[in-house]
Amino acid sequence: MKFTTEGRDSGSSARAGRLVTGHGEILTPVFMPVGTLGMVKGVHMHDLYEVLSAQIMLGNTYHLYLRPGTEVLQEAGGLHRFNGWSRPILTDSGGYQVYSLAAQRKITEEGVWFRSHIDGSRHLFTPESVTEIQRKIGADIIMAFDECTPYPCTPEYARASMEMTHRWLQRCIGAFDAGEPLYGVEQSLFPIVQGSVYPDLRKESAETIASANRDGNAIGGLSVGEPTEEMYAMTELVCGILPADKPRYLMGVGTPANLLECIALGVDMFDCVMPTRNARNGMLFTRNGIINIRNRKWANDHSPIDPDGLVRVDKECSKSFLRHLFVAGEMTGPMIATMHNLSFYLSLMNEAREQILAGNFASWKNKMIPNITQRL
Repeated sequence: MKFTTEGRDSGSSARAGRLVTGHGEILTPVFMPVGTLGMVKGVHMHDLYEVLSAQIMLGNTYHLYLRPGTEVLQEAGGLHRFNGWSRPILTDSGGYQVYSLAAQRKITEEGVWFRSHIDGSRHLFTPESVTEIQRKIGADIIMAFDECTPYPCTPEYARASMEMTHRWLQRCIGAFDAGEPLYGVEQSLFPIVQGSVYPDLRKESAETIASANRDGNAIGGLSVGEPTEEMYAMTELVCGILPADKPRYLMGVGTPANLLECIALGVDMFDCVMPTRNARNGMLFTRNGIINIRNRKWANDHSPIDPDGLVRVDKECSKSFLRHLFVAGEMTGPMIATMHNLSFYLSLMNEAREQILAGNFASWKNKMIPNITQRL
C-alpha cells in the first residue's frame, strides 16, 4: 500500500491524497459506504459502481463471520469474488459490535466471548482469530482488534481498555506478519487509537499506534455519544501525532458537517451508516439542508429531490412522489432515498477534494456547513 499527499489546504490541515491498494486507487478524502453483510443495503452493485462511483466499500467482520461464514467466503475466493465487487474493501474488526452487544459479551485478556444475535450461539474473538477472519474475507485493509470504550467512562476504565487494546495490537501484528494474503492481493493492517475523551490517553495511544509503523492508522472510540466538541478536540489532537505520510481513518463518523470539520483537522477516510440508515427512515441530506420526506409539507411539492444532485433520481423523482412511496410503504422509497444520500456524501467528498487542491477548502467549508445543517 502506498499513500501520497497531492495537495494541502492553505487555511486548515485538510489534505488531498492518493491511496494505492491491490484492488485499485482511492482518492482522498473519501467516504466508504457501509456494506455490513457484504452489500450496501438497498443499492444494486451496478449502481454502486457506475452511478455512485464508490471507490471503496466497508464490510463487517462480526456479521460476515456469523453469516455466511468464513468457510463460504474462502471457498468463493474471498468477499470480492463472492459479491462481485472488484474495488478495495475495508473490514471493521468487530470491536464496535462487541461494544454494542454489552449484554451478550464478556471481555477478557484472551479476547471477547459473545453470543450471536442470530441464534444465541457462543463464540470467541481474539486478536489472532479476528486477523485471520479478515484475511479470509480478503479485505485490502484489515483493522486491528480493539475495545471501543463507552461514553461516558472513567479515566481508569479508559486507561485499562486502551492498554489492553495496545496489547491486542501486538498480537494482531504478530498474526498478520506471520501470514500471507490468501488470494494473491496485498493486504494492510491498520491499528486503532483509543483513549475515550481524555487528552493524555489519546496522546499516549496515538504515539503508541504511530510507533507501530503500519500502512495506515485509525481513530476509534468517537461518535459514541460524546459532545461534538469533544470529538473534534480528540480528532485534532490525534491527527497532530499520527504520521502525515500515512492515511488517517476516523471510524463511524458521521454527519456531512462532521466529515467536513474532520477533513479540516487532517482526516482522510470515513465510514458511517448514517446516510443509508437515515435514508431508510426518510431523512435526506441535501446541499440546502436536511429533509424529513415523511412530513406533510412535501405532499404537494413536485420539485426534484435535489436539482443539483449527481444521480438521475435526484432530478427525476419529486419530493411529493418520494413521500408517497414512503407513506405507502413501497420498498423503492427507501432505495431511492439511499441512492440520494450516498450520492450526496460521495459528491461532497469529491468537491472537498477539489477545494483542497485549489487551496480554498476552509472558506468553502465555512460556507457549506450552515446550509447543509439547517432543517427544511
